[in-house]
Amino acid sequence: MNRAALFQAIRAFAPECRFTADHVKTIDGLADSFGLGGLATDASPAYRQINARGLQLIKDFEGLRLTSYPDPATGGAPWTAGWGHTGPDVSPGMTITESKAAQLLFKDLKRFEVAVAKLAPVATDNQFSAMVSLAFNVGEGNLSSSTLLKMHNAGDYAGAQAQYARWNRAAGKVMAGLTRRRTAEAMLYGHSG
Repeated sequence: MNRAALFQAIRAFAPECRFTADHVKTIDGLADSFGLGGLATDASPAYRQINARGLQLIKDFEGLRLTSYPDPATGGAPWTAGWGHTGPDVSPGMTITESKAAQLLFKDLKRFEVAVAKLAPVATDNQFSAMVSLAFNVGEGNLSSSTLLKMHNAGDYAGAQAQYARWNRAAGKVMAGLTRRRTAEAMLYGHSG
């Protein structure tokens, strides 16, 4: 068994688990005690990850839905399942398990974590996590061309924080849920602790 397989087994039972350097050391020690020494060292994430506050923000605002549902702004495509997962693999009437929803969430998160790390290489954990949440919701393309990102990368953090309020529309309509989400993301972005 390699470390990647061990991490996948742990994630199957605790999908919210995010591995830090201390976790990796602990897992390696546990593996050694069971005679599983020599685990490959390539499974620890080589990319920056969203923090617990950002992950909880996404989970809270996306909500867990085990049956696919239409986009609230359009009443149709894109269809969504789990915690905000969209794509060609989601169709009307589709059902998934909570375990599958967790797998999809962490697969989706990796895409946005990698994108935000490239787009905003200098960011606090909270700034990074708030931008991952925004990108998760609006897409990395929209984040990459945003005034918010330009301000952030120029070091105008107060200006970037204020930009979150501008992202509260879908299909041209102000959405109350998006307004609440953007407020929460802006608060996370500006939180120093």
